[in-house]
Amino acid sequence: MQPSPLQPSTNALEPQAVLEAASKLRGLLFEVKKVIVGQDLMLERMLVALLARGHILIEGVPGLAKTLAIKTMSDAIGASFKRVQFTPDLVPADLIGTRIFNPKEAKFDTELGPIFANLILADEINRAPAKIQSALLEAMQERQVTIGQTTFKLPNPFLVLATQNPIESEGTYFLPEAQVDRFMFKVVISYPGFHEEMTVVDRVSMKFEAIKEKISLEELVGLQNMADRVYVHPNVTEYAVRLARATRDTAEVKAGELQKYINIGASPRASVNLILGAKALAILRGREYALPEDVRDLSGDVLRHRVSPTYEALSDNVSIESIINKIVERVPLPKVHLGDPYKTPLNRQAPEALEINL
Repeated sequence: MQPSPLQPSTNALEPQAVLEAASKLRGLLFEVKKVIVGQDLMLERMLVALLARGHILIEGVPGLAKTLAIKTMSDAIGASFKRVQFTPDLVPADLIGTRIFNPKEAKFDTELGPIFANLILADEINRAPAKIQSALLEAMQERQVTIGQTTFKLPNPFLVLATQNPIESEGTYFLPEAQVDRFMFKVVISYPGFHEEMTVVDRVSMKFEAIKEKISLEELVGLQNMADRVYVHPNVTEYAVRLARATRDTAEVKAGELQKYINIGASPRASVNLILGAKALAILRGREYALPEDVRDLSGDVLRHRVSPTYEALSDNVSIESIINKIVERVPLPKVHLGDPYKTPLNRQAPEALEINL
């Protein structure tokens, strides 16, 4: 018999353990920011993706520390890191590996590619053709690659951080929809503020402080398992589904005037990633339960690359960002009644139902 969502759960998280986890994660971010100036949103989304086992597509002009950010993050968690420069002549074997004939033993040996690392930077991913993009599909979704007739598991944890340049189109390719949909987030970053850029310039003549390992890979896996156990109220799940569905049928949220601007809406994978991301964000914010505002805060990063505009949207200069913002405005935040479903029989008695109206 399944427990009611409003009943105590024996698998609930201890609030104190969640607060300790949040403190560790804040310490990790503080360590990374010894090197990275600004870009708080990108760093937070990277951490959320790590906890939720997702992948990130980052769009920004050159020189915004995208490569340095993921390399610094890998040092702070003691993870292996590989950078792959995507170019038109790249082939799948350059990424996942290949079989090489060994004449001494008269057999084929397997040479594993750079994708066998914890954190992968796919730099300028849109400069590679579809054949190399297809090589990433199995790796990103199943966490494995197949070389010949043998399947190899990828390291755990595993994160692909891909970058693309929004100001150049020569020598680039459109990413396949199946590829784009496998990214949990698409984060758009911009230039730093005045004081942040002053700090960047000042640090050019300084030696970077050595990054210390703040969280081990084993601890990170434990935090991932903790995020899996974050409680999500049915109303929060419904809110995430309504947001994703509204991109496919805007009439559901009384925004029918937007339908002519949407060619393809978000897939159900968007609903899933909204919830997975909200659970990870709840841990980062020191809560053992997800709130509707967690879903709302992630909605832009989860939806922007899954909604494609029509030609009419392009001709009317209507951006995907404005479409998503209007949809989020039209979907009301739900009321969540929490009957303390996170408690275990060993810690405290269930209080009266708490109503949270955000």
